[in-house]
Amino acid sequence: MANLELYELEGCPYCAKVTKKLDELGLDYESHMVPRSHGERTEVKEVSGQTGVPVLIDEDNGVDGMPESDDIVEYLEETYGQ
Repeated sequence: MANLELYELEGCPYCAKVTKKLDELGLDYESHMVPRSHGERTEVKEVSGQTGVPVLIDEDNGVDGMPESDDIVEYLEETYGQ
């Protein structure tokens, strides 16, 4: 099973795009909800170098802070798609 983590914000359409793809592919992941204020997003900044979400971590494949929903969806399709 994949070892995935997703940093996301409730109500974020970009995050929803990624969670939809994770669900479509039947992938389990650990969700980390970040604060609405960018100034309080220290945890996501530590892993990705920026405060935007979504951010994906896939330890099994050496991905330690991939930003940008389109890039994440493409990565998930290429890595875990049938």
